[in-house]
Amino acid sequence: MTIYPQLILDALKNVRYPGTGQDIVSAGMVADNIRIEGNKVSFSLIAERPNDPFIKSLVKMAEQAVLTYVNKDIDIKGNISVKYKQPPRPALPELLPGVKNIIAVASGKGGVGKSTVCTNMAVALAMKGYKVGLLDADIFGPSVPKMLGVEDASPLLEKKEGRDLIVPIENYGVKMLSIGFFVKKENAVVWRGAMASNALKQLIGDADWGELDYFLIDFPPGTSDIHLTLVQTIPITGAVIVSTPQEVALADARKGIDMFSNDKVNVPILGLVENMAWFTPAELPENKYYIFGKEGCRRLAEESGYALLGQIPIVQSIREGGDDGVPVALNADSITGMAFSELADNLIAAVDKRNRELPPTRIVNVIMR
Repeated sequence: MTIYPQLILDALKNVRYPGTGQDIVSAGMVADNIRIEGNKVSFSLIAERPNDPFIKSLVKMAEQAVLTYVNKDIDIKGNISVKYKQPPRPALPELLPGVKNIIAVASGKGGVGKSTVCTNMAVALAMKGYKVGLLDADIFGPSVPKMLGVEDASPLLEKKEGRDLIVPIENYGVKMLSIGFFVKKENAVVWRGAMASNALKQLIGDADWGELDYFLIDFPPGTSDIHLTLVQTIPITGAVIVSTPQEVALADARKGIDMFSNDKVNVPILGLVENMAWFTPAELPENKYYIFGKEGCRRLAEESGYALLGQIPIVQSIREGGDDGVPVALNADSITGMAFSELADNLIAAVDKRNRELPPTRIVNVIMR
């Protein structure tokens, strides 16, 4: 039987890429380098990126298609190579070479205002002249785009050193990415853990973050596989734990502290932030009403041996600023603006202290048994 390239291509049209369902010939995944030497056939498949989860099985499917639809005696196994459109993502420690400090902002439970604190802290740092990045890692409830007034933005791709990189959206001096930019805001994100983890890895490693003094990561609430993915992907300088003063929130805050400080993860705790520390009505700015209890987070910080980085009151303008996309930290002369400015100063001091006294954090290596 005479073998010629079109026979090979016709056979490969029976192979469909699992990610899209399109056949690999129509998808442009078969390179124009089919070589036929007697009974030996060789060619290349073209993948978008080196971490394509389907490429190994695709090679086997292509081999089987040639044997099935052309001739079962063709020498094809081991002769299909793989080319990539995009160079591989840099390996650690070069994944984020321009980033000096990576800060995890986390909470043991939802509803404590973690994203509000993270967003305003990022803006406060930027207002002090620092280069700041913010990753909204709350895959299932992304709220940072709205809080930064960029909910309708669409990140662009740029070609850099042969790679297509996502360009973070910038506002108020903060570079920011969120899964919220890539899904319709009215749609729920219903993903399995692996999909969410891969999306986060792309937002970290396939984006042009450039040079940053502080890269804040707004973690999802609780302790999940998302948290594990992040500590396995990047070396986190330290964690900030956000809580409200009541005992129910503090119980979960303790779990958040343990998640980062246990021997397996070993990320230093930079300090705690007490959000909704008291209520101050606008017409009575000197009054403080301790709706959720008084200084519970301060007591937790003292008993755990960690710093209390700040206490943020309940003020209507904080909620309004988040809803309107104009963070209150922008008004540095207001009561709330001063609270977030002080929080940023305390964070800077905590990071400096941590970097003087402790070695760099390493990524977590998890061994499957």
